[in-house]
Amino acid sequence: MSTAPTRRLTVAQALVQFLSVQYTERDGVRRRLIAGTWGIFGHGNVAGLGQALLEAGEDTMPFHQGRNEQAMVHAAVGYARQLDRLSAQAVTTSIGPGATNLVTGAALATINRLPVLLLPGDYFATRVADPLLQQLEHPVEADLSVNDTLRPVSRYFDRITRPEALIPSALNAMRVLADPAETGAVTLALPQDVQAEAYDWPEEFFAERVWHVRRPAPDPHELAEAVAAIRAAERPLIVAGGGVHHSAAEEALKELVEATGIPVASTQAGKGSLRYDHPSDLGGIGHTGTAAANDLARSADLVIGVGTRYTDFTTASGTLFQRPDVRFVNLNITAFDAHKLSARTLVCDARAGLTALTEALSGHFVEPSYAAEYTFGQEHWEAVVEDAYGVDDENAAPTQTQVLGALDAVVGDDDVVINAAGSLPGDLHKLWRARGRRQYHLEYGYSCMGYEIPAAIGVQQASPDTPVWALVGDGTYLMMPTEIVTAVQEGLPINLVLLQNHGYASIGGLSETVGGERFGTAYRYRAADGTFSGAPLPVDLAANAASLGMDVLRAKTVSELREALTTARASDRPTCVYVETDTFNPDAPPTEAWWDVPVAETASREAAVQAREEYDSQVASRRRHL
Repeated sequence: MSTAPTRRLTVAQALVQFLSVQYTERDGVRRRLIAGTWGIFGHGNVAGLGQALLEAGEDTMPFHQGRNEQAMVHAAVGYARQLDRLSAQAVTTSIGPGATNLVTGAALATINRLPVLLLPGDYFATRVADPLLQQLEHPVEADLSVNDTLRPVSRYFDRITRPEALIPSALNAMRVLADPAETGAVTLALPQDVQAEAYDWPEEFFAERVWHVRRPAPDPHELAEAVAAIRAAERPLIVAGGGVHHSAAEEALKELVEATGIPVASTQAGKGSLRYDHPSDLGGIGHTGTAAANDLARSADLVIGVGTRYTDFTTASGTLFQRPDVRFVNLNITAFDAHKLSARTLVCDARAGLTALTEALSGHFVEPSYAAEYTFGQEHWEAVVEDAYGVDDENAAPTQTQVLGALDAVVGDDDVVINAAGSLPGDLHKLWRARGRRQYHLEYGYSCMGYEIPAAIGVQQASPDTPVWALVGDGTYLMMPTEIVTAVQEGLPINLVLLQNHGYASIGGLSETVGGERFGTAYRYRAADGTFSGAPLPVDLAANAASLGMDVLRAKTVSELREALTTARASDRPTCVYVETDTFNPDAPPTEAWWDVPVAETASREAAVQAREEYDSQVASRRRHL
């Protein structure tokens, strides 16, 4: 019989104690891997994890009270992104609707490669109470529960049906969360009877564990091939993705481009990899990108992707990189992404790979004429930004781009500006002048409406002294304003910039271009013909934000907006700046590249017929890179 020391705890108590002693380490810096737990309690977790968290106390496992399960995941994701994926949070819910509300947040986390630990309650493992309240009964799969909806959106999933099964599963969960090539949502489904069951745990299960976050170096053969391709290229272009930020590789990228003169365009996740005013920064690329970046992309003979997934927005649905002999080199810690577009691969950490490229390319610099060309394009685009931000009448209501210009003048280099959905991502990607490595926080892998406010809470938790701004339109705000209550409760001075434009502005514009005639996108009364084309709804979103506990500043003019933004930034309270804008935004630069949204192939309405003709002309330029 073993004489090794043990500790008698419930499964939930053991899990909380285990999580409290898990750490990451990268570059000699150590952080708690699971820094806190969000929770909403119901019958599926209140007597298990709820009791365990209470017994452990705030010093062992800080607890955060949420109002919506999806929003709790968003807050945890914002927290993890702000800390370069080196620290994460857990989210616990009851079985049933609480658990299924996690699915959207889990999808967002996994798509964006951001770590979050999900701990939903589950049915009785012993089946003594069967069917359980909220249990999904399947006629031929008795072990199926609603939590199985989390399987496809989780990087690791397990259902803990026996106490001792927690040990290997918890270790695997930490391994995935801390692995930069594997991370995403991790789900441990916890049957409520198992949560409360006691077990004699080996003491070593609660020993401190440090998970080293590796920086794999590039393979010498892959590095040599990449260097040869870059040296041979006449018009190389770097596409910087989110991996640059996750790896803290901004300085390494700066050193490479200053040594070689290769210009940089950025994805939504990669924007800010270089400061906007760096001579090699061309701004955003793709459907929401700048003319400077997209013009160079069309003629590039070598595209060097760094930490990017190459989504359809980045590639303009396969129409952007048009040069017949264009080739790709992809530097990515994930082999799956590195192999996209039939590229030469550098499967390695972004910082390690960029440093190796800089050393191996010593003495190499692009032709002066090429540098002069992209410098001219950059200067031209900066003039476009100035025009979009410009104001003729300080006493007029601001356009959306003028709102961004006013905010640009107020924020500091270390402020964080958060957005995810609507028409704002397009304007931000083109126009925002990113001045710090974390300033531009766009969730555009899932582009999830409702992300911004809870994510701002997570970012504020990670960086308490940093001003944080959540930018939302009315469509997004109405999806999920609930965590305003959490910000007020926790004293987190997040700033909310709320743009009222009476509908789904982004989709309304898209609908118009694809023959949908803005159908179902306006927040208006029904007219006599049954359409939503009557007067705007009398919804007072500012009053709603105030009712949830925020300080609210109403701005009707550009001048009032500037004053309100300055006041909000100086406040130590959660503050909403409310401004009404027009859905029509004449100052916004046009789209610089195509995006494939299929149009009705046959239709009786003229708008759809014309849209299809335009679609057919655009889709003809799409290509597969083989």
